[in-house]
Parts: sequence; C-alpha cells; structure tokens
Amino acid sequence: AVPVTLTSAGFADLLGYTLPQLPGVGWVAPVLGTVMYLWGGRPFTTGAVTELRGRSPGMMLLVGMAITVAFVASLGASLGVLPHHLDFWWELALLITIMLLGHWLEMRSLARTSSALESLAELLPDEAERVEDDGSVVTVPPAELRVHDVVVVRPGGRVPADGEVASGSASFDESMITGESLPVRRGEGDPVVAGTVATDSGVRVRVTAVGEDTALAGIQRMVSDAQQSATRAQRLADRAAAWLFWFALGAAVVALLAWLAWGTPQQALVRVITVLVIACPHALGLAIPLVVSIATERAARGGVLITDRMALERMRTVDAVLFDKTGTLTRGEPALQQLLAAPGRREEEVLTLAAAAESDSEHPLARAVVQAARERGLRVPPAGDFQAHPAVGVTATVSGQRVRVGGPALLEQEGASALADTEAWALRGATVLHVLVDGDVAGALGLADEVRPESAEAVRALHELGVRVVMITGDAEPVARAVAEELGVDQVFAQVRPEDKADRVAELQAGGLRVAMVGDGVNDAPALARADVGVAIGAGTDVAIASAGVVLASDDPRSVLSVIRLSRAAYRKMTQNLWWAGGYNLVAVPLAVGVLAPVGFVMPMAVGALLMSLSTVVVALNAQLLRRLDLRPEVSTARLTR
Repeated sequence: AVPVTLTSAGFADLLGYTLPQLPGVGWVAPVLGTVMYLWGGRPFTTGAVTELRGRSPGMMLLVGMAITVAFVASLGASLGVLPHHLDFWWELALLITIMLLGHWLEMRSLARTSSALESLAELLPDEAERVEDDGSVVTVPPAELRVHDVVVVRPGGRVPADGEVASGSASFDESMITGESLPVRRGEGDPVVAGTVATDSGVRVRVTAVGEDTALAGIQRMVSDAQQSATRAQRLADRAAAWLFWFALGAAVVALLAWLAWGTPQQALVRVITVLVIACPHALGLAIPLVVSIATERAARGGVLITDRMALERMRTVDAVLFDKTGTLTRGEPALQQLLAAPGRREEEVLTLAAAAESDSEHPLARAVVQAARERGLRVPPAGDFQAHPAVGVTATVSGQRVRVGGPALLEQEGASALADTEAWALRGATVLHVLVDGDVAGALGLADEVRPESAEAVRALHELGVRVVMITGDAEPVARAVAEELGVDQVFAQVRPEDKADRVAELQAGGLRVAMVGDGVNDAPALARADVGVAIGAGTDVAIASAGVVLASDDPRSVLSVIRLSRAAYRKMTQNLWWAGGYNLVAVPLAVGVLAPVGFVMPMAVGALLMSLSTVVVALNAQLLRRLDLRPEVSTARLTR
C-alpha cells in the first residue's frame, strides 16, 4: 500500500509533490494495486460471491462492490480507456488495507473468545503418574489413562482425569471448574475433577472417567455449542445487515444520479465508492457475536456454563426464581441443629457420648453427629461393643457406660420419655435422637437438612432486584415453612411430588411471571424444561443438565445472581453496539452521498474507509469491557445488595 500510495498521481497532487521521472514509475501503482485487489481483496470478493449465491446480501457484498468499482475505474484510467482523473489506486490501496485491518481486529477478538476452550484444555497436565500392579509409578500421557487406573497427584499437581480419592486427603483448588475461590477438602471416596489442583498434600486418585466422559470435556462441549448458537439479538443484527445493504445500494444510486446531474462523472464515481465503503456493516456484524462469545467465555471461567444462548438472554427478564429446597437452598444432608442436655448433664458431654457411640456407624445421621463433635473440637473417646439396630438406633460401651442413641423406637424399647422441648423440634421437621446412658435419658439431638449460609444472601439480593423468590419441595408443610421463614422466601410449594413440579412452574407462569427454575436432581428435569430459564445447580445430574439452559458448576445459590448480572451486562453491550453500529451508518451514509456539498463539505473516500474501521474498533473495544465483569458468587451478591 505504501508504494502504491506514494507513486499515485492523485496522492502526489493532493500533497503537492512531483513524481520522479524514472522509467516504470507510472506502472508501480497499477501493478501493485492490481496485486492488492486480487490478493488483499480476495476475502471480500469471495465473500461477496458467497452472499450472492446464498441470496443474502450483506457486509461482504458491499465491500466487494466498493473495491471492484474502484479497481475497474483505476485500471481503465491507467490503460487510457477512462479519463485519467478516475485513477483511484491510492484510495483503493488504503481502502483494502483499512478493511483488512478491521477484519483482522474482528477475527482477533473472536479468536480471543475461543481461547476459553483452549484454556480449559490446558487445565489438564501434560503427564500423569500411573501406579502399576507391582506398585511402581510410571509417567504416561493423560490420554493413555483408563478407568480404574490409580494415579498419584502430588502437592501443587493437577488431577489428570475425573476420579475419586483412593488414599490420602488434600485441599483442592476447584476455582477453574466451579468458580469457587476457596479450596475444598477431599478425602477417601470423595470425587475429584480433572484439571483441579491439590494445594497442600499429595493423594492417590482412582480414575472414574477419561477423555470425552470427563466433566472438563463436557464443559468444553457446552461452551462450544453455546458460542455457535444464535440469539434473538443476533438474528436482529443479521436482518439489520441485510437492510443496510439495500439502504446503502439505494443511497449509492441516489448519489450516482445526483452527482451526474449536478457534478462530474468522476465525482459521481467517487461518491458511489465512498457510500459503499462507509456503509460496510463490519461493526454491525461484530456487535452481537462478539458480545455473546465473550459472555459465554467469561461465564465459563466463572463457573457458569451457558448451554443455550437464548436462556442467557431471557435471564435478565426473569420476575421469579423458583428454588428446589433440597440440595439447592439446603445442603441435602443432615446436620446438628439443636442440642439439649437433661438436668445434671452438660451439652458437650451429651454430644461427646453420642459421637463416640455413633463413630462406627455409616448412617448419614451418625456421620452428622460425629462431624458436629469434630467441629466443636471435642475429644471423642473410643467405643467398644458396637451394635447397630435397624430402625431403632445404636448401642456401644463408652468409658464403661452403656450408651444408646436412637429415635422414638429406642425410647419405647427402654421405657423412657422424650425430653419436653424436642416435640417442637419434630414439628419443625427435625429428626430427634435421644442419648441414653445406662438406661437414663442424658440428652437429645435435633438434626435437619442444613440450610446453606449463602441462601439467605441470595434471597435478599434477589429481593433487592425486585425478583420474587419461591421455594418448592416434597417435604411436609412445617418443614418447608421453617426453611422459608429462616430465608425470607416469598412463596412456598410444599408436599409437591416430583411429577407435579412442572405444574407449579406453569401455575406461576399463568400468573404472568417469567420463571427461572433452579434445581439439581432428576426429579427437577421436567420443571427445568418447563421454566422460561432452567438452571441446574451444583453440576446436578446429567438429566438436569440436559433440561437446563444454564448450568452452575458451583452449588452456591448466589451463582444465580451472577447469571442475572451477566445477562443484564451482555444485553447492555448488545444494545450499545447495535445503536452505535446502526446510528453510525444512518449519519455517515448521507455525508458520503454529499448532503453537505452545498456548504463545501465532501467526505473523501479514504476518510470514509477510516471511519468505517473506527466504528468496528469501537464496537470491539466496548464488547471487551465485559471481561472486567467479576462473576464470583460473593462479589455478585455484595454488589447487588449494596
């Protein structure tokens, strides 16, 4: 482009210098200009042919027409077929250069959004240490691992495949998968995900999934599918690009006729080329795809997986969020909620005896009791003569005392009475266990499904946004009411059978609400599919994921706020880009036609090309601002409640 411009007679006249009288100087611009048209202009001419064949005129056809008209006029002037003042070689060179620059910026921006997939793939280590049958450890590529293989994950090392901890325990950094910033403790039997990092100690992991079956591969598929799907806003942009073609073509015809009537053929040709160039909808073509691609990439990095772009677009309009209780607002596992000691006993003593008796039991209630004692730092003595009695409880000898822990059947068997305060616990849905020492009631424990501490923050933040919060559960009415009162939920559906959950969603929709359903289980799948937006939380089950438009890798209910923030931010960027791209053309095209020619202003063709590329840069930079959005659940809640 530089030699074409410097040896062009038109450019020399513009700057007032004389071309050197050397042999062949006059052919530098035509020869190199032809090369530029055939080689540099090829992406646009081939794209124009494709749009013509597909009967879908748009950006490429406009650009192809502009550079072809400029090339034919310039070549004709150089060969003496057309007047010499129709020599546009330098304008053609700058036009192709600027157009390629804008195209490169567009491709570079889109390539950056695709880097989310590459970065996910890079989470896997290059090598894995596999334990052989003879106990030796060999280094192999992760692709060679098979299900049931045992691998060594050293401190600071990445897990090479999905599996479960076979031996040892460690804290794992799962932020790249779930978006959760704090390390999570994993011990024997606990699942671990490929790509996560053991932060403090080494473990051995038994492989349960490899290759395309891993969670990481599933995330990559979701991101890829979401980036390739189209949104309503994208379809609007595509229609706008087609309308712009006809608008630009009509403006070019008007410019041609007007300048032929009141100007010169050269001026008419320059105006036509300028109109076609400046109307190029590069920015319009980039406005929506870039925003949505960045949004899905940013979401994936924050533990929010968009499986349907339309779901992301609809999330900003949601009026009500319907939470499944168990496993979503609660942890889905029992925890100690109340502790009561009989007269003459201390609460710590009661919990210590209960934990000692339950320590050999695998029952979920037993594990909850032992965990409660551990969290309180109590020293649990060893127990002997352990016996488990189905539907009754357990019996063990602790420090020479006969300790029994169980429910109502145990009290009946021992002929003992329940402590008075425990009746209220049962009415609120708690499971009541009494602790008996040598036949006497020593105290009672109340265990219930533990409400997540983040749930109350999520409900409060949704209320700040004007969003109604509804809870649905199969639990009894008292249990549901107790959780709803604790969290401040607006409406409760209790004792709902799994097959009836979708009907409750339809009931809310019939009331004029746009509903987002948040659940994690197989029985939530119909409701997730029926809702305006289905959100599977905590990675859920395969069925739940297949029914949801949004999948939250984390089980933190505050992540729903992250999706709303992302949806609203992405929509703002789409709207801003559409207004900029469309408004720019509505103003610039009349200037290119020459509506201000009577007052002495006529836009040069090169300036038109520069403005067109500038609009592309503005749209691209505006979309990039989405990368600054922090989707960590705790950040989302803090900003929305402030």
